Amino acid sequence: MSETRKADEPLAVAAWAVHVPGLTAADLPGSPDEPACTPDDAKDVLGRKGLLGKEPSTRLALCAVHRALGLPPGKLAEPLPYAPGTAVVVASNLGNVETVCTVLDDMRERGGTAVSPLDAPNASSNVIASSLAIKYGFNGPNLAVCSGAPAGRAAVRLARRLIIGGRAARAVVVGVEPADPIASALSGLRTGESGALGGGAGVVLLGRPGAWPWETGIACGPVVRSAERPEAAAPALADAAGGEFYGAAGVVRLAVAAATLNAAADPAATPSYTVGCGDADDGYLTVSVGRAAADRTPVGAGSAS
Repeated sequence: MSETRKADEPLAVAAWAVHVPGLTAADLPGSPDEPACTPDDAKDVLGRKGLLGKEPSTRLALCAVHRALGLPPGKLAEPLPYAPGTAVVVASNLGNVETVCTVLDDMRERGGTAVSPLDAPNASSNVIASSLAIKYGFNGPNLAVCSGAPAGRAAVRLARRLIIGGRAARAVVVGVEPADPIASALSGLRTGESGALGGGAGVVLLGRPGAWPWETGIACGPVVRSAERPEAAAPALADAAGGEFYGAAGVVRLAVAAATLNAAADPAATPSYTVGCGDADDGYLTVSVGRAAADRTPVGAGSAS
C-alpha cells in the first residue's frame, strides 16, 4: 500500500461514549440512558478505588472510557485482553488549569512545602492520558494534545498516524474539558465563535477492522485541514445540548455522529457526516464518518457490547 493510500485509509470506529453531567441519550446521542453522573459521583461508574485526588476532567474522561469499553460499574475484575499495544490520545486545553493555578498560588503564598502531594501530579498536562493508561493497562503511546479549538480533531489525526504507522494496534481517543470557574473564565477570553464552555467528555475507539473485539460497521476517514469554517459540520446536537466543548469538541462531535449513525432506522438515509471543529484563530479540521458496510447490526450507543 502506497504512503498516500495509507494516509487515506479509513479506520473502524469500534465504540464511543459521551459523558456530560446531567445529560442522557435522549438529550445527546452516545450518552448513558440515565443522566450522566457528575465528577463527584464518578464512584458510581468507576468504584471508589483510585479516585482520591483525581480532578474533574480526569474523572469525566475515566467515566466516558469505562462506558465505551462496555465495562460494568465498579473496579476492573481482571486485566483487559486488548490493553497491550493500545494508545491513548487525549485532547484537553483547560483540563488541569484549575490545579495549576491552585499550586502556583500555594507556592507564592506559603512556599513549595504547601503543595499537596495529591495536587502535584495533576499539574502535569498529561495527567488525564496517563491516568487512563494506568487504570486500564494501556501500554501503547500516550499523548496529550493542547492545540486550541481543533485539539479534538488533531487527537484523531495523531491516533490515525500511530495506528497506520504501526506504532499502536488500536487507540483510545478522548476529548474532555471542565467547566470550573477558572476554565470558564479563560475560555471566555476567546474571540469570535466561542460560546459558554460546557464540561464533559467524549471518546471513540479507533483501529483497523478486527483490532477491537467489537464491530459497528462505522468508520472515519483522514483528517482534513480547512481554511474556512466547515458549512456542514454535523450533527450540531452536541453543542446545542452540552455547550461549547472547546478542545474536546472534535472528539465529542465524532462520538455523537457515530452514535447517531448507529441508531439510524434507515442507514441508507444518512450514509455519512462531515464533522468539524476549530475557530478562526486556530484553524479548522474536519473528518468524515460513515458506514463502512451497508448492513451491520447496531450496538447500543455508547456501548462496546
